[in-house]
Amino acid sequence: MAKDPRIDAKIADAAPFAQPVLTHLRALVHATFPDVEETIKWGMPHFMVGGKNLAGMAAFKAHCAFVIHGQGRQGDAMGQYGKIASLSDLPADAALARKLRAARADIESGTKKETAPRRAKPDLPVPAEFQAALDGNPAAKAVLEQFAPSHRREYVEWISEAKRPETRDKRIAQAVEWLAEGKKRNWKYEGC
Repeated sequence: MAKDPRIDAKIADAAPFAQPVLTHLRALVHATFPDVEETIKWGMPHFMVGGKNLAGMAAFKAHCAFVIHGQGRQGDAMGQYGKIASLSDLPADAALARKLRAARADIESGTKKETAPRRAKPDLPVPAEFQAALDGNPAAKAVLEQFAPSHRREYVEWISEAKRPETRDKRIAQAVEWLAEGKKRNWKYEGC
């Protein structure tokens, strides 16, 4: 399969330490599965089989990450292999290829790993100043009440995180304006 030039660009733009790691991972995936498809998802190079995510990789300022989808997560780093700063941080190629083959087998069989059900986060208390502003604008209040709990939480957290009263007041005014327009807190990023 042809390689995606966007991934070539991502590797070329990565920090010098990351380039050999990303190049090696990409070559390993292609050597294991010559028919793998390449794309960019969530801003990261990804490898797919049959339109399903198989693996992805990313480069950050001081480390890389490699994710084999459906294989769980370990520690606080993205992916199963921790923070990868050099080729020596990677497991043996044979071990990675084995994991990739297992993930592909799961994709092709339709098997999904069992995951623990997520617990809903409790609602955060709405700051009194924000509640007063909402009470003064019924349209904004109605929109906020119709939002999913996660979207309500985004507004409450944003306002609660303000350290200075001036910042909090500015955020409350902005929130009420956006809510009156029916906008979610991160509306600017929708459709990106």
